[in-house]
Amino acid sequence: MTADTRIEDWDSYNGALRERGKEFAVLHPEAVKGFSALSRGASTTKHLDAKTRELIALAVAVTTRCQGCIDAHARKAQAAGLTKEEIAEALGVAIALNAGAAMTYSLHVLDAMDGLG
Repeated sequence: MTADTRIEDWDSYNGALRERGKEFAVLHPEAVKGFSALSRGASTTKHLDAKTRELIALAVAVTTRCQGCIDAHARKAQAAGLTKEEIAEALGVAIALNAGAAMTYSLHVLDAMDGLG
């Protein structure tokens, strides 16, 4: 892993992200209010337990390549009592789905090639 993609100090990263978030909230408060409402709504679950929700969140964070989401949901996963083994299984699903998406889109390339004049 290269130095520019690896976060060495997750606590500093989290703090810096929160500070930038406060700045953005001043610049565009309605966007932040909307995001906060969406996040609260998604956090309110009736059928999923905290562990399941955080496994889904981490898998999505990986597939969308969101470091802030990884930070937030790794913290929540730890608080929910998830083990590295449980998280690894969920991330294995994310890896497989990313490979599946690449395979599917590869077939679209063949379709495009066939459709070209």
